This record gives sequence, C-alpha cells and structure tokens, in this order.
Amino acid sequence: MNLDEPAARRRLTGYIARATGKRTATIVALERMSGGAVQENWALDVELDGELQHWVLRTDAQATVRESLTRAQEFTVLEVAHAANVFAPEPLYLCEDLAVTGRAFFIMRRLPGVAAGHKVTRDSQLVADPARLARELAANLARLHEIRPSHPQLGFLKTMLARDNIAHYRSYLDTLPDAHPVLEWGLRWCELNAPAREETTFIHRDYRTGNYLVHNGSLAGVLDWEFPAFGNPLEDVGWLCARCWRFARPDLIVGGIAALEDFLAEYERASGRTVTPRDLNYWQVMAHLRWAVIALQQSGRHLSGTEPSLELALTGHIVGELELEILNLTRSYLKNT
Repeated sequence: MNLDEPAARRRLTGYIARATGKRTATIVALERMSGGAVQENWALDVELDGELQHWVLRTDAQATVRESLTRAQEFTVLEVAHAANVFAPEPLYLCEDLAVTGRAFFIMRRLPGVAAGHKVTRDSQLVADPARLARELAANLARLHEIRPSHPQLGFLKTMLARDNIAHYRSYLDTLPDAHPVLEWGLRWCELNAPAREETTFIHRDYRTGNYLVHNGSLAGVLDWEFPAFGNPLEDVGWLCARCWRFARPDLIVGGIAALEDFLAEYERASGRTVTPRDLNYWQVMAHLRWAVIALQQSGRHLSGTEPSLELALTGHIVGELELEILNLTRSYLKNT
C-alpha cells in the first residue's frame, strides 16, 4: 500500500494518536527517503498537541530478503542497542496491525546527519577530523560488541561464525547455474584458514560507511539494523575496513575516511581485543565474499523479473571487482604467513 494515499494517511494518523496518547495528531510531511534496497524508510513529520516531531517510519519493501529480520525483531534490536548506549536511532512505536498500512512498520526518532558514502568520503567539510570520527566509530563498535548471546531479548538471532558463513555462502553458490570459481576459491581459502576458536558477541553485520550518519563532523548514529547475528566481532571490523566500502577513497582503509591506526588503537583499547594483521586480512576476505554473494542475490532479484530495478541489475556487475580483491587479499595473506 502506498503511504501517500489519503486513506492510508488517515489510518496512520489515527494509529499515531492512539500510540502516543495525544489528543491531536497531524501528519505535516511524509516522504519516501532514498536508499533502502531491502526496506522502505519514510521521513515522517508529525505535530502532536502542537509540538513537531521528526521521525522515520520503517516498513517492509514489496520484495523481501530471507536473511532480513522482521520489523518487530529489528525494533527489539534497536531497543537493545539503544539501551547499551550504542549510537542508533531510538525506536518509539511498533505496529504489526496490517489494517493500518497493509504492512508491519515501526517508528523511530530521526537523527541528523549525512550517510551517503560518496559524500562522507569526499567532503572535508562533513568530516573535518577523520581520525576523531574513526575513534568514535571504534568506541561505538566496542560498545555494541559488549552485547552477548545470553541477552534475554535476542533469542531470535542466529549464530554465524566463520564456518557458518562459509557453509551459507557455499550453499547459495550451489544453487546458481553459472560457476564462480574465484568465490569458490575464496570460500575454500577461508575454510582452510578459519580461526580455531572464536569469541561470540552481537554483531551488526553491515557496520560501514554509508550506514552511519555524520553530523557536525561526528558520529550521530548507525543505521540499517536488519541483518545482525551473534558472531565473531572481528567480522564487523573486517566489513568496515573492506575495500568495497571505501567509496571515493580506496587508500583509506577504514571506510574511506581514515587510516587503520586511527580506528584500531581505539577499538583495541575500548574492547580489550587485539586485532592482528592476519585477523584483519581474513575478515576482509570474508567481507568481499559476503558482498559478492549479496550482489549476485541482488541481481537475481532483477533478472527473475519479480523486481525489475536498474540499481539491482548494476549491483551484479561489481562481482568481478570483488573477485579481484579476494585474489589480492589471499595472495597478500600467503606472503605474510
């Protein structure tokens, strides 16, 4: 259902009034936000008893991705993250009544800032002190990794350690009609070099430039909490440092914004972990494997005809670049072993 339709707006207005307990609720603005290939985000400005609120309404997209959490689960994850003092949007109201808009949704507080990777990595006015931003990202990630599998609200999350990831990606490649030998090589390499023991914590699994907001040069909040799991915390470190998320600055290892030492020293201090060059190399390989699999899945959504999209089609064309990086990273690892 289109939220721009007058009937949908009326039902949404009624829900907001009931959820907030306010006498009067008026939707001042409701506009689809850019991005969100998996879920839809709507900028929602509401006047409640004369006071203007700036929110985001997050709802299911027409096409779903199997690995994504439900909106109720994502709402719970945000509650847990916010309670752990992680920079994230504050979740406010969850609605699973399909009579309101036709889909489940939740409302969260809208944070200020810019997330677009091509801007964050290019505009020095946005990030005047890259080293400080890297330290903020590191400290925030360390707080996130303090959340443990025993958390009573997160029993629905899967555990995805290195070998679980390998099996998951391999099983998907086995369903494809075309061979992807470089990805198979990368998976086998990760299998042979997998850590013997792994710490398990809550992990975001999409902690990267493009998924956090920068406001006045500082970290304002981390977005897109739809793919978390319990896993190796170094997976998040490798994902943030993967070449594929550096946008305009491939020379800056930490998300295209800063040098590795600017991030790593603070993460090690705040988390109490040590991240070796071999650790980082391993999880960077895994990151590129995962993004390659996702890119194939995204293009498959387009090619199937169920979700024609230029963005999804173009995503499939980056697989070759990711394969080259996998080969470079595994070669570098062998040289340093």
